Amino acid sequence: MAISSLILGNLFIVNIIFAFVIIFFERQNASTTWAWLMVLVFLPIVGFILYLIFNQNFRRKRMFEWPDQEKVGIKDRINEQLEAIEQNDFAFKSGITEAYKDQIYMHLKNDGAILTEDNKVDIFTDGREKFDALLEDIRQATDHIHVQYYIIHDDGLGTELIEAVTEKAKEGVDVRVLYDYMGSRGVSSHFYKALKEAGGLVEVFFPHFHLNYRNHRKLVIIDGKVGYVGGFNVGDEYLGLDEKFGYWRDTHLRTEGNMVHALQTRFILDWNQASKKHDFAYEQRFFPEMAGTGHVGAQIVSSGPNNEWQQIRNGYLKMIQSARKYIYLQTPYFIPGDTVQDALEIAALSGVDVRIMIPDKPDHMFVYWATLSNIGGLLKAGAKVYVYENGFVHAKTLVTDDAVASVGTANFDIRSFSLNFEVNAFLYDDQTARALRQAFEKDIHRSKQLTLEAYQQRSLTIKIKESISRLLSPVL
Repeated sequence: MAISSLILGNLFIVNIIFAFVIIFFERQNASTTWAWLMVLVFLPIVGFILYLIFNQNFRRKRMFEWPDQEKVGIKDRINEQLEAIEQNDFAFKSGITEAYKDQIYMHLKNDGAILTEDNKVDIFTDGREKFDALLEDIRQATDHIHVQYYIIHDDGLGTELIEAVTEKAKEGVDVRVLYDYMGSRGVSSHFYKALKEAGGLVEVFFPHFHLNYRNHRKLVIIDGKVGYVGGFNVGDEYLGLDEKFGYWRDTHLRTEGNMVHALQTRFILDWNQASKKHDFAYEQRFFPEMAGTGHVGAQIVSSGPNNEWQQIRNGYLKMIQSARKYIYLQTPYFIPGDTVQDALEIAALSGVDVRIMIPDKPDHMFVYWATLSNIGGLLKAGAKVYVYENGFVHAKTLVTDDAVASVGTANFDIRSFSLNFEVNAFLYDDQTARALRQAFEKDIHRSKQLTLEAYQQRSLTIKIKESISRLLSPVL
């Protein structure tokens, strides 16, 4: 009995120490602090282990390095654009980019996201169409192919992609493939054997450790001229072949123009973090000069736990605050945190047409219930909520006022805002914004509207699940 009491006493002391560390040294937001305190209090031993595994702090660490970055001229262009905007001397090519110059300035100042206005953008909402286009671009590659996905499964689609880049490697094309360790767990390294034998390079992000901090980015760059960014991973389920989820509704972009250079830089930084043997040296072929044939203004914005500011979240927040007519949001997970939640509710209360689309089925149960718990306030404020019933909606799309939109890898949740490494394209163009709005409106016909009356009639069991999930949402 005395030994048991001593053990319990020591556990209590350890918990007090860790609670002190969390509150006074980690400097996390209040909701995250309270969530971890609950875990430590109710799971004294397990909570201690979970904290050590999942709560490593990368903030302000210089994780992504590329010594040759100066040769691309990125810092010079950032400073030139900042100075021009500050002096009201920036030669904007459209009224929309000029109207959103404060948001453009924010991304420039805090993330180094250069504005380019010569881009051509194609939107994909169907997996087969997206991967058919990607595979065709791969077949046309002559110099290099850079592939980065959170998930690459060793199934039909994964095999199709790896075989395609393997054939190009045999032809002498420079092929690099980067995947996330946790996202692609269960896939044997043997899956990449033929690619490596053909001269291709394969790297993995954060193997074995840092379980709570994942590289959720999805990028492909081909010959420095064509880029892909968006929500689709690589696997048969993204073609709608998984019976559990059915049709997979996502959004992905194919881009041409100088925004591809920003995608290339992002890939190189991520590759150098993961690679211990094959770091990039600057070569002009990775950044070919091109005369863009499009008119879309764009910034490529990255965020991660190493950043002081939540760059993508702040971009979302700025779009919401600037909206005057409508806000259309598609997301598989809706755990935005108080600041963004309040901004959406204020917009709805102010008469802005706020519409949110979420899935009707979970792929992560706690996140699903936490999503539903956050919907109530928006319904009360007058927002319209749609539950997508034609399979699973995985798109990470925000569009406002037929003017500005964001498409990328970041969900509308705390994990994407502060724990995952993410990348989004912020697009300033009326035609692109209209196309994304129309895609949303088309999806409404495949959804049911969740009314406030129906929401208030949910069962006590569901309410309990929502409450528990909401308390844990900062660490989900």
